[in-house]
Amino acid sequence: MSEQTVTLAHGAGGKQTSELIEKVFKAHFSNPEFTADDAAVLPRPEGRIAFTTDGFIVSPWKFNGGNIGKLSICGTVNDLSCMGAKPEYMTCGFVIEEGFPLDSLEEIAAAMEKTAAEVGVKIVAGDTKVAGKGQVDGVFITTTGIGKVREGVKTSGSLAAPGDAVIVTGDVGRHGCTILIARDDFGIGSDVDSDCAPLWGTVESVLDVTEDIHVIRDATRGGVGTVLYEIAAQSDVGIALDQSTIPVDERVKGVCGMLGLEPLYLACEGRLVIFAPADKADAIVSKLREGKYSSNAAVIGRVTEENKGRVILETEIGTQSILPQPKGELLPRIC
Repeated sequence: MSEQTVTLAHGAGGKQTSELIEKVFKAHFSNPEFTADDAAVLPRPEGRIAFTTDGFIVSPWKFNGGNIGKLSICGTVNDLSCMGAKPEYMTCGFVIEEGFPLDSLEEIAAAMEKTAAEVGVKIVAGDTKVAGKGQVDGVFITTTGIGKVREGVKTSGSLAAPGDAVIVTGDVGRHGCTILIARDDFGIGSDVDSDCAPLWGTVESVLDVTEDIHVIRDATRGGVGTVLYEIAAQSDVGIALDQSTIPVDERVKGVCGMLGLEPLYLACEGRLVIFAPADKADAIVSKLREGKYSSNAAVIGRVTEENKGRVILETEIGTQSILPQPKGELLPRIC
């Protein structure tokens, strides 16, 4: 086995493990709280904290607009951000396939370093395991994050209220479309790129406009459509969407048109769904459109007392239909 690939010895806990940690992980993740001990000892933030964990097994590990390392930071940062929490600390666990190229592993770690630095979150501890050839598809990453919840903020999928505006922070479905193309199952050529992005800055800008935000969700697996059904059920409300206002990239429209896919059910990794009082919606969208990752934010619908548990699509020609509730395995599966 070439020294330029990960070997089983790298996961055995000996010299090679120490070298891997020093040369790849510590080299990119080092900060005052980063530790080689069994657990990081951290200062305790005042007030409420948010705490989350997530796993990432995306295939292929690298795609147009990012890689699994960037994705792992964004996914955890965004889950904390949706609770109004500034990301403070993260841990990460790697399960790496024997034979995985070391330069690819370093590329993943570098993407994690860059994305964490953008947000200001510190990677403080982790774990590395090496699995035999064929037991893992390249590399799997598990992350855990802790964030400090902003005072006065309370968001939950159970807090959507009739009259709320439904806002998306950008065009929908780009990540799922990117992964589908990267797998080359359909022979489609397109330069569509993932929307993968860390969104604490986006959430913070919205909270600076108003802390009266009822729901914030990141539209990952299952996309915006699945998120809306989850919120409709949690809050026991109906949701009416205006199809003409839903932003979709023209490249995504083209791919979906060829394959008969609904963009609302394609995953996003850099988009939020926000429910807020209607009288705050214009100010929120205006602020979002100034942001790095939310320039085409839009109000796409409203919360209703009717049709509880359902999402109604108001089409561009003035008709109404029930957006089908997602069932089974959604395509493309992103993890």
